Amino acid sequence: MRVLHVLRATGVAGAERHVLALLAGLRASGLDAQLALLTAGQTPLPGFQAQLQVSGVPFHAFAMRGHVDLTLLQRLRALIRQQRPHIVHTHLFHADLYGALAARTEGVPVLVSSRHNDNAFRRRQPWRALNRQLWRRVDAGIAISQAVADFVVEVEGAPRDKLRVIHYGLKQTATLYAERQQLRRKLRGELGLDDAQPVIAMACRLVEQKGVSDALQAFAGTRAEFPQARLLVAGDGPLRARLQKEAVLAGPGGSVRFLGWREDVPELLAACDVFLMPSLWEGFGLVLLEAMARGLPVVASRVSAIPEVVVHGETGLLAPVGDVPAFCDALLTLLRDPAMARRMGERGRHRFETCFGEERMVQDTHALYQELLPTS
Repeated sequence: MRVLHVLRATGVAGAERHVLALLAGLRASGLDAQLALLTAGQTPLPGFQAQLQVSGVPFHAFAMRGHVDLTLLQRLRALIRQQRPHIVHTHLFHADLYGALAARTEGVPVLVSSRHNDNAFRRRQPWRALNRQLWRRVDAGIAISQAVADFVVEVEGAPRDKLRVIHYGLKQTATLYAERQQLRRKLRGELGLDDAQPVIAMACRLVEQKGVSDALQAFAGTRAEFPQARLLVAGDGPLRARLQKEAVLAGPGGSVRFLGWREDVPELLAACDVFLMPSLWEGFGLVLLEAMARGLPVVASRVSAIPEVVVHGETGLLAPVGDVPAFCDALLTLLRDPAMARRMGERGRHRFETCFGEERMVQDTHALYQELLPTS
């Protein structure tokens, strides 16, 4: 079976990491899975391309010349004629649009589209109308959470019987977890932190969606009781300068540390005690799985797909979106009772291992392909 995935990538975030893992897993299961990678004209994403090469995933890079690019449609059609895939599987809006048009024009037997988020822009025109038209051409859709599935049914008019919910998954990390204490000492030493300091972690793009301003205010509220606490923010983005100014109000210098993009986020989390994610919306939140895999309790928003991942009172604590006092109370609850925090982290690790493995994600996707194309 030949499958061509089409992805519009702007960085290396959850959707990109998911597609990379999925393609590698599908190839390991015997499928000829390749990627058409769409990027902005001057943003070839060499880091992501390098990861594809290391993973052994064949890819074809296409520079987009703006949102409307008829030459892109022609180039995708040429690739499809060359590769002759049985299935085209698209990810994110530009890939959905151009990939669907190219696949249907070239007579590809099956078209699948994944929905990775419930962004507010999808409620507006012309996106809403375009997505409703696209669903008429799609044979099946994958939603990465039930929340996203409900969203695309309501907003995009997707037929519910075309949708399959397949959660993101990560590779099991038992070896890394067993080495957590060693990693904790090593990384805390590198960061200049002593073993007794409470450390809260965030890992995200520095954009409005991630609620970093709320995180800074909530963390500031813990400082009177826990003056030695630290907040580590791994990630970068257009709001970094503004957030760094806001961080000054959260505590004295060094209380909040912006680490920039880190390639070692899974290892970094081993040095931390609590993971914080006050997102305004979240299609899934792949980094939640990384935190759970490392045995960290999670404090996060009760919004979108997060309650499907984090069980309130069992693997973490959830708070209403934008409710800074509630986030502060949740952080204080865990910081005051480290034993309870560890129990929640252990239950989170077990939930990750039981429900969110990468192998299950690959198997469920492969099974859907076989249902749609049973003779291949």
